Amino acid sequence: MRPIIVIVVSSPNYLRTREQPRSPSDLLAHPCIRVRLPNGALYWWQFEKGGQPIQIDVDGPITLDEASLARMAVLEDVGIGFFMESDVQGDLAAGRLVRILEDRTPPLEQLCLYYPSRRHSSAAFKAFIDLARKFAASTTATA
Repeated sequence: MRPIIVIVVSSPNYLRTREQPRSPSDLLAHPCIRVRLPNGALYWWQFEKGGQPIQIDVDGPITLDEASLARMAVLEDVGIGFFMESDVQGDLAAGRLVRILEDRTPPLEQLCLYYPSRRHSSAAFKAFIDLARKFAASTTATA
């Protein structure tokens, strides 16, 4: 499996006028794009250093529940964002975004799917499980 990597990013232009954060607590002095979870709770940004987890409740001018909108806000210099690396990989490669606090955002544990064993699962559920297994097998082979 390929690891899921969550990263902190900003636009290069944003950093031209502000000091780059050196630690997660430095983010408290910056406008950050907040994320609202499907249950309505605000997502606390998660970091790690030397095996010690750190969670920061960032503050910022806007709160969004859609990664593409948050990405656009960061590209427009509204503030700093927290994304899955795969969502902003093209922007990083093109130099539109830069990573911040790279040593504080290690890969997340791989995802697992837990479900109760059922004799009479629906066809749709069985198809989903088969697709998940094929995806897992293909990503393991390419990693």
